[in-house]
Amino acid sequence: MSIKLALLKSGELLICDAKELVSDEKIVSYLFTKPHRVKTNTPVVLSEDLEVDVSSKTVEITLSPWILLTSEENIPVPTDWVVTMVEPVQDLKKMYEDKVNDKSN
Repeated sequence: MSIKLALLKSGELLICDAKELVSDEKIVSYLFTKPHRVKTNTPVVLSEDLEVDVSSKTVEITLSPWILLTSEENIPVPTDWVVTMVEPVQDLKKMYEDKVNDKSN
């Protein structure tokens, strides 16, 4: 499995198992398996104290299926819609794997 974080030109951030679809030695699209939208929420701390400890800030992450009303797990995405793909941080990768491997979700 190649778990990647993909930024689409729509601004959506997805995590999925990504594969390249190749034709004539050229990548023509990506195949996203079980793509989930990643939403982040960083709580804002308002303080007059100039020495705010930024290391204590947390980020809340929500994963939800990218296209809710489909039963398909494999979704092709044209290459021109993908701005970039990167390796997710380990905690996010584990969160995604736990979610997609849990049959009760």
